[in-house]
Amino acid sequence: MRTYNHKAQLQSALGDVRRSGQRIAFVPTMGNLHEGHLDLVRKARSLCDFVVVSIFVNPMQFGANEDLDAYPRTMAADKEKLFSEGVQVLYAPGVEDIYPEGMAAQTQVHVPDLGDTLCGSSRPGHFDGVTTVVSKLFNIVQPDMAFFGEKDFQQLSIIRKMVADLCMPVEIMGVNTHRDEDGLALSSRNGYLNLDQRRVAPVLHQTLNSCREAIACGFDNFLQLESHARMKLLQAGFEPDYFAIRDARTLRPVTESTEEIAILAAARLGTTRLIDNVRLALNPVSDWGMLADG
Repeated sequence: MRTYNHKAQLQSALGDVRRSGQRIAFVPTMGNLHEGHLDLVRKARSLCDFVVVSIFVNPMQFGANEDLDAYPRTMAADKEKLFSEGVQVLYAPGVEDIYPEGMAAQTQVHVPDLGDTLCGSSRPGHFDGVTTVVSKLFNIVQPDMAFFGEKDFQQLSIIRKMVADLCMPVEIMGVNTHRDEDGLALSSRNGYLNLDQRRVAPVLHQTLNSCREAIACGFDNFLQLESHARMKLLQAGFEPDYFAIRDARTLRPVTESTEEIAILAAARLGTTRLIDNVRLALNPVSDWGMLADG
């Protein structure tokens, strides 16, 4: 596995790969890799010839009071994992390689509507930071396919819309959420949880599943379901940010034309912010839904 810290060197190497006719897969990460990230790598390897992974803790997507300085940086361990998975190239740039003129002077990419709700409401500017860095990485790597986890469903939706709106020649592939045996979605921030919080954390996914099952059985008072879910999370010790039942395509409220529902939640447990989601495909033949992976 070759490691590049500068985009010019990476682009030169990938030019040779592209000229050889190989399909390039790209997995952008912020490091501290876990099995969820490695699932993305494995999916990428199964669909493309050449896999590039980036590790870059992007300061533009962190708010003023968020965990940029504390975010886990585990480069040596990450390299070992990627090498074991057969990744051909790691791109690990510094901030100066991505933002050579500083972040204040950086042209930003904003995806309206999708990026302004849910996590976008509680973390102003976060998704602008995500879309800006991802668009830059796409231009640097120029992949045929890029892989993102479905745990960050809003982020995945925003990336797909950005790619479509800006006519970027890259196919976006979502990969199922990797969960621990008790249902907790793997996240680099799970390591912040103490033992008591870790025991409580699966309640978030359990609450999402209970809501999904109620809708699948025909219960359609979504406001009541959302309120009940928030109360359940509060009682378990969470501080809910949002619990929302939305159209999976638009992330707007569900309408008669909705084909798939996304149930999304964000909540703090202590100082750790956890997010998760499940989805429900609606059966057009009846009022019953069909459970989807989430």
